Amino acid sequence: MTVELLAMHFRLNPNSGVPIYLQLMEQIKHGVETGALRPGDQLPGIRKLAESLVMNPNTVAKAFRELEHEGYIEVRHGAGAFISERLNTSEVHDRLDLARPLMEKAVVQARQLGLTDEELRRLMEAELLQLSDS
Repeated sequence: MTVELLAMHFRLNPNSGVPIYLQLMEQIKHGVETGALRPGDQLPGIRKLAESLVMNPNTVAKAFRELEHEGYIEVRHGAGAFISERLNTSEVHDRLDLARPLMEKAVVQARQLGLTDEELRRLMEAELLQLSDS
């Protein structure tokens, strides 16, 4: 996938209250979880990705460091960042399959309360941010 195509798939919102590096991490994880990014796929370079997303290269570097720490990517010095070959995608899919009914129930209940999709997204982002701070 080219840098431009990859950048087009990312939906970063600087006004969401969620740090941009966390949003980028979540987008890459989502790409892995959905199969858009596969083990061995090379990610764009930090500078190129930062340029495409109009963000600070240090922010991209921070996201890459965290993703490497979590085992999602492997950084090969001189070669770039790659989706980890050791990543057990079936385990990720299993966890998602278990969580999906819980999320579906929560979304249905939130909609019954009259929340819009955008309100629900903001609420979820705020909860995730609050939980990551604790």
